[in-house]
Amino acid sequence: MATPAPRPTRKSRATGRRSPMASAALLLIGLLATGGAYAAFTTSATAETGESVAKLVDEGEALFQANCSSCHGLNAQGTDNAPTLIGVGAAAVDFQVGTGRMPMAVSGPQAEEKPPQFTDEQVAALATYVASLGPGPAIPDERYLDGEGDLTKGAELFRINCAMCHNVAGAGGALTQGKFAPPLGDVTAKHAYEAMITGPQNMPVFNDFNISPEDKRAVISYIKFIQDNPSPGGIDLGNLGPVSEGLFVWIFGLGAIIGITIWLTAKSN
Repeated sequence: MATPAPRPTRKSRATGRRSPMASAALLLIGLLATGGAYAAFTTSATAETGESVAKLVDEGEALFQANCSSCHGLNAQGTDNAPTLIGVGAAAVDFQVGTGRMPMAVSGPQAEEKPPQFTDEQVAALATYVASLGPGPAIPDERYLDGEGDLTKGAELFRINCAMCHNVAGAGGALTQGKFAPPLGDVTAKHAYEAMITGPQNMPVFNDFNISPEDKRAVISYIKFIQDNPSPGGIDLGNLGPVSEGLFVWIFGLGAIIGITIWLTAKSN
């Protein structure tokens, strides 16, 4: 008959347990490994981002020297013909160059919109270069450009702050000394936001203390609404308001009444 194996003693069982210090050491090693990997990854990503920005700055500087320095100065310090660009920010460049207002075709009361002379990549390079010269408004975040803001509040803000120049329907309007507020029928959400924070031409600046980013999103939502619904009430007559509507009534309405009266009188005779 086989002899049964001896039971392990309490001492032998105790020697098979993992020491608490070993668990702590493993945890510490894991944390160090994770932290080291994260640091290496973020450092690499930051370096790549820095190289990309530096490349854009160099490209933008070359474009600036070739196309803009004759008016704004070699260092964008401004001249008698054009203002300084130091501190205007990337948003101002993206708006002015992206809408074709700059470079100006001819000198006039204000720069007019025309087809852009630069590609989107070149506009981004110019904006990055000017932004590197001094702090200023940045290109807006996409979340404020989705057109999903508070439409009612946007309409109210537009009527209070914008309608006196751009017309309540965004049809634009004349200002003094040959200047004008452009129509908003084809303005993009990004350019509308940039116009609010940079104040191009005769437009005042609406910074985040005047109108918050969320309220700007609401205004853009209203602009998109009137673009998609240009005339919900019928013929818009140029969206010029009661003047054009009253003129239409006087010329065509009263003219029709006079014509019918003459026709009835002639028929009775």
